[in-house]
Amino acid sequence: MTDSPTHATTLHRSQRQAIPLHMADGASADLVLYRPPGDEVAALLWVPALGVAARHYEPLALALADHGIAVAVHEWRGIGSSNRRAGRRADWGYRELLTDDLPTSLRALRAAVPSLPLYVGGHSLGGQLATLLAATTPLPLAGLALVGSGSPYWRCFKPWVGMALIAAPLLANLVGWLPGRRVGFGGNEARGVIGDWSRTGRTGRYAGRGIGVDLEAALHKQRAPVFALRLRDDWFGPEASLAFLLDKMPDAPRRSEVIAPENLAGAPADHFAWMKVPAEIALRIARWMQPG
Repeated sequence: MTDSPTHATTLHRSQRQAIPLHMADGASADLVLYRPPGDEVAALLWVPALGVAARHYEPLALALADHGIAVAVHEWRGIGSSNRRAGRRADWGYRELLTDDLPTSLRALRAAVPSLPLYVGGHSLGGQLATLLAATTPLPLAGLALVGSGSPYWRCFKPWVGMALIAAPLLANLVGWLPGRRVGFGGNEARGVIGDWSRTGRTGRYAGRGIGVDLEAALHKQRAPVFALRLRDDWFGPEASLAFLLDKMPDAPRRSEVIAPENLAGAPADHFAWMKVPAEIALRIARWMQPG
């Protein structure tokens, strides 16, 4: 369920609205919606990378808004405007994210812009969850946009990544949550999220404790077009990882492109640097949404 926007301000000629969301289990967070200054051609729900607050995607959202895309940036449960914080007595996993938080954000965006073509997309793990949302939502989608994303399956990475997939859930269970800011991976993350993530990394299959839907079967039936941008020097999102994820959607039309430093005003083409210089990425996403 969603409430009316509480405030709106003008930034970069675009309108910014914070829409308070209330989930079925009592969790709450703001969905931040950026409206274009002129004609609107599409709407995009954007899911951040693990541990990254929604506010860090404002440059991307504003750049997309300049191309006529209304962008709603989802807030991860546990950070930013969320009223929850991971702890020994506060835990959640993919079930809460995929069956409550993300569907609530998507419905709120649909209600805010009822007549626009609706897209979902995301960065890193946010791209994976956006993909799972695309595969499970009953709302018709026009497409799925991914940046620096891909499956965490260990065979797609260098061998030491497999050790991290074992160590992270062990640490999370020992402490009660993953102290990601101390270890350099994500934020302070719920042990359930880390458990579901690491299970996918070990097995190559998407699932979540308590989720009644076969996520792999749902992905196989996902047919919305996919546009994937891979960062050339991003070891978090290598080519094999992206290919493994895309191959789970064999009937979805796909298009992939590579972003290099020359596309980012000389900034490194790695997992996070692009967020400060997102103009080229926004342009490519917008062109894909409105071909010709």
